[in-house]
Amino acid sequence: MSWPRERRVALAGLTLFTLLAGDAWRYSLSWYGWGALTALLGVAWLVVAVRERVDLRRVPVALGAVAGFLTLSIAWSAYPGASAIGVVVTVITGAVAITMTQVLTLGDLVRALSAATRWILGLSLIFELIVATLVRQPLLPFWTSYEEPYPAAFNWSRNALLEGGRIQGITGNANLLAFVALVALIVLAVQWRLRQTDPGHEASLRRPAALGWIAIALGVLVLTRSATVLIAGVGVVFVLGVVLLARRRTGRARLAIYGAAVAIMAAVATVAVLLRDTLLDLVGRSDDLTGRLDIWSAVIGLAQERPWFGWGWVSYWAPWVEPFDDLVVIRGVTYLQAHNAWLDVWLQLGILGLILVAVLVLTTVARTVAWAVDAPRGDALDPAALRLAPVLLLAMLLVHSLAESRLLIEAGLLLLVWIAVASRRHELRWRRAEATS
Repeated sequence: MSWPRERRVALAGLTLFTLLAGDAWRYSLSWYGWGALTALLGVAWLVVAVRERVDLRRVPVALGAVAGFLTLSIAWSAYPGASAIGVVVTVITGAVAITMTQVLTLGDLVRALSAATRWILGLSLIFELIVATLVRQPLLPFWTSYEEPYPAAFNWSRNALLEGGRIQGITGNANLLAFVALVALIVLAVQWRLRQTDPGHEASLRRPAALGWIAIALGVLVLTRSATVLIAGVGVVFVLGVVLLARRRTGRARLAIYGAAVAIMAAVATVAVLLRDTLLDLVGRSDDLTGRLDIWSAVIGLAQERPWFGWGWVSYWAPWVEPFDDLVVIRGVTYLQAHNAWLDVWLQLGILGLILVAVLVLTTVARTVAWAVDAPRGDALDPAALRLAPVLLLAMLLVHSLAESRLLIEAGLLLLVWIAVASRRHELRWRRAEATS
């Protein structure tokens, strides 16, 4: 017996909510409550996988190679216990993503992601309003007690809504809330466009609701003032333009567009490095990239000690083991990621792991762009507007990965695996369609 479709979509929405706003559960229910919730979600997805006869082996070769290599890293890890925990969490997240791919359509996932992000944005604004009008002071997570003075980063909310500061919402982090807002903008824009081109499609969203939530998402972006997410948004707009232009061309003309896009990205990256100080002044950020240069220096120094195989996979840095216990501590805050996904991979899996992840990303990019640009025969389930979602989400994740490591954890990892597997399924479907034509 299979689960009803709407129940699967609701489960996906709750899962995405939990991965995008995990601190909302941890700060309100404690780590034990969050652990119980995630365990229940894992069991639910296991039931779905069994009932729907999900084949977890049907994954891209590159994804399987990465999963195998990070699992093997337990053997040479400097912290095998923490590595084992990290591997289990990563594999379970990937398995959930693969299950989603096989039991949900592209439209289903867009609906689930839209619902999850709208709930987070709406609850975040209500939460910050309550803190600003009733609490009237910074709010610590429940179930915690810190001796003063404690770092401001420990606050769930800094009571900044009416003070002109950056709001954090239920996520407890301004940058993460901005990340959610940008994801919401992408899927809401897709749903709005889908309403115009395919008004009967179940993933579409009526214009008033779509425009209203787009306005809310833009408002949250302004209130969070995240330079990283702003740059990621520019990258999304650029990729959208490339895809829309490529749809109107074929053959060599399309290849020329792709070549020009790569050249432009290389030129922008070069200019960004050369004019770093000027650009940072424009977005109101310090010349050390808000502490990131210190983090990157520490990570690079440690990675060079084990350059080829790395220190062992751990996902989030485990603060209770060396070398992460005191690797990066800034103003009393112990950091748990490298703030660059690629440096994190090098640190944990070495150059060999970095190559494997790069192959996974590049092959996924190629398939996802083809998915967005071309529609093979028999692909009526994926309208043109809907097929924009994977490539735009992937563009956001990759640009964001240059300043954050969320590509490797929680919702970022789930979306990466989902896009990799879904684009591969689309490619196989395309080949079958072409073979029978």
